[in-house]
Amino acid sequence: MAVVTQVLRSEWTKIKSVRSTVWTLGLALVVTVALGALISALTKADFDSLSPGDKITFDPTFTSFAGMGLGQLALIVFGVLVVSNEYSTGMIRASLAAVPQRGTFLFSKIGVATVIAFAVGMVTSFLAFFVGQAMLGAHRTSLGEPGVLRAVIGGGLYMTLIAVFSMGVAAMLRSPMLSLGILMPFFFLISTVLGNVPATRKVGQYLPDQAGHKVMQVVTAGDQAPYGPWGGFAIMVLWVVAALAGGYTVLKRRDA
Repeated sequence: MAVVTQVLRSEWTKIKSVRSTVWTLGLALVVTVALGALISALTKADFDSLSPGDKITFDPTFTSFAGMGLGQLALIVFGVLVVSNEYSTGMIRASLAAVPQRGTFLFSKIGVATVIAFAVGMVTSFLAFFVGQAMLGAHRTSLGEPGVLRAVIGGGLYMTLIAVFSMGVAAMLRSPMLSLGILMPFFFLISTVLGNVPATRKVGQYLPDQAGHKVMQVVTAGDQAPYGPWGGFAIMVLWVVAALAGGYTVLKRRDA
């Protein structure tokens, strides 16, 4: 237990000493809140021109999270840098020499980073919700409405899992450039295409980001997904567990 405590402290020191991690987390918050507020304000201005069908499916809670798709970019960068920075600098050899228990080393690093991502994710989600609802005016909702608190908490959990998934992928690939080169197109191109093309839509529904988005939705009218909010969240968790298992396997079997 003493060894684990020392490793946790060491990983906390590493993370907070790298300026880029602070900037990426701050950027995630600012982008998510600002873009969500902008989309909410535009939605309020154009609400009367929406079709009856769009008004029925209008989800004020999910609208306030409109910036999360872009804000998660910063959390992906955070997750990748936390794990792969030591590989790019060569410090991984010294770290593994100091902590030869590779499972302890990896999961202490991921555990500390996950707590940080969770704190930032929750603050971002609640702030995006309150600012977005203020922008929506008469079309807003409140935390007391059915499903809204679950969706807001789910937003924070979603951002956390995106970061952890990125950590697992980075642990497998061991290169920041390669990890970002795969994760960015995956979330911002491949997932979008698969989710919007009729022939591949059923496959896209089971990708981590699309499944995870369901936990942030309150209005589900017209939603054809074969699972509910927590079902989608569970699918995302499975993706994260698979990424972490892959990262641990690579670290255990390969030299630094």
